[in-house]
This record gives sequence, C-alpha cells and structure tokens, in this order.
Amino acid sequence: MGQGNGAVRPGWWDRWLARWRGAPQRPYVRRHEGFTSLQFVRRQTQSRMVSGDPDRLLVDYTRTMFATLLWRPAPAMLGMIGLGGGSQAKFAHRHLPGTRIEVVENNPHVVALRGEFGVPDDDARLEVVVDDGARFVAARTGRFDVLLVDGYDEHGIPAALSSQAFYDDCRDALAAGGVLACNLYVRNPETHVARLRQAFGEAQVLVVDEPKMSNRVAFAWRGVAPALDAEALVARVPATVRELLPEVFPRIAARIVRHRALGGRRPG
Repeated sequence: MGQGNGAVRPGWWDRWLARWRGAPQRPYVRRHEGFTSLQFVRRQTQSRMVSGDPDRLLVDYTRTMFATLLWRPAPAMLGMIGLGGGSQAKFAHRHLPGTRIEVVENNPHVVALRGEFGVPDDDARLEVVVDDGARFVAARTGRFDVLLVDGYDEHGIPAALSSQAFYDDCRDALAAGGVLACNLYVRNPETHVARLRQAFGEAQVLVVDEPKMSNRVAFAWRGVAPALDAEALVARVPATVRELLPEVFPRIAARIVRHRALGGRRPG
C-alpha cells in the first residue's frame, strides 16, 4: 500500500486524538490495482483516480456536475468547495483554458497531497486556498459563473456546508446567470434540496439521481434556464468536453427541458 509523501497511515489512536483536539484528520494515499485513492479510513474512499490517466474524471457524479456547462458553457470564474484528490480541478484546468479556477479546502493535509494526485501548482488560472468553505463563499459575492460544492469530511457533509445560510451565500456568490452543482451523498437529501429551493426558488432547482450510485446531484441557478431545446443546449458546450463526457450532457439537457416544461414543478 503506497503512502503519500512517505507518510505512514495514521492509526486509530492518532485519528481519535486528532478529533478530540479538533485538528483536521490526516488522510493517506492508497495505490491498488491501477488506482490511486485518498482515504481517511479503510474501506472509505474520498477520491480516486486512474494512476496512469490522472486528468480523467473517473467517478460518475463528478462527471455529472460538469453539466453546469449547459447553463454556462464558457465560465470565466469557476469555484470549487472541496479539493479531495483534485479530479474536477484537474479536468477544468486542462479542458477549460479560458476559465480561472478557485478551490477551497479546509484540511491542509489534503492540500499537502495534491502532488500525489497530479494537481497542478497554482498559476494564473488555478488557486487552491486552505480556508473554511462557508467563509470562503460568503466573502465572494457575485464572483462565480459556476460553483461546484463537494465538501465532505470522514463523517459526511459538514453542518457548516449544509445550513440555509450556506446555501443563501452560494446563491449570492454566483454572478447573474450563474449555476451551482452540489453532490448530495447523504441519508436526507430532501433537507438539502428544500434549503436550495428556499435560496434559489422552486423553478431554479433541478435534482438528478446518479444511475449507478447512491447519491444525487442538485443544480441551482440564478435567473432562468436557457430557453433552448436539448440538442441546442448540448451544442453550446465546448466540443472537447462533450467528447470526454458523452453520456452527461444529453441526459441532463433533457432533464432541463422537462423541468422548464413543468414550470419547475416536481413531476408527480
């Protein structure tokens, strides 16, 4: 089992002591059968990449979240809450050359492993900061065209990233016409969706299930969805990205059109 930066996987006593002290838990890198994974505890993978293809979006929900490009096909500013193994940051940095990417991660030990996952160094288009995700969003009113929220710790979504105030701040952090995507891997997704609907409005929230997974992705946006048919929505997405995520855009575009036809009402 490979370890990032020569670190030894923390034992149960170290993990317990870190929690008791309120310190961020230290993750470790596991390499197995051609994959590189970020883990806090055994049998629970936070992020995974193909070792020989580090820029590939491997996990289905991370691919679905890029359906935000159906709303904003050429975002100038893209924000991310949660770095993990950096799969989405790497994908955006490589395939959206006109986009600046700002990522916040509250665990400095996760950021310290970015090199193990091939996350590029900060440059004119990429910045990774260590900060509280809720504070980061609240300080950036009107900044982002696209905002991807995938902030988890070893227990799930932290309370600070699931409150009504947080979702209100996400709305306010979007520019006019901006769009948010949230990964909801929780037992009570309805609570999160209700708060999104309160923040954005019933007609501005679309929730889709991941066909092969047990989570959902919620999209929420400011203003109205583009008044285009599904084919025209897909055609706006950069061709290179469409080719890499061929199953994503037609599926979500069809859901957008249906959502619009229902006036934002949930189907019975």
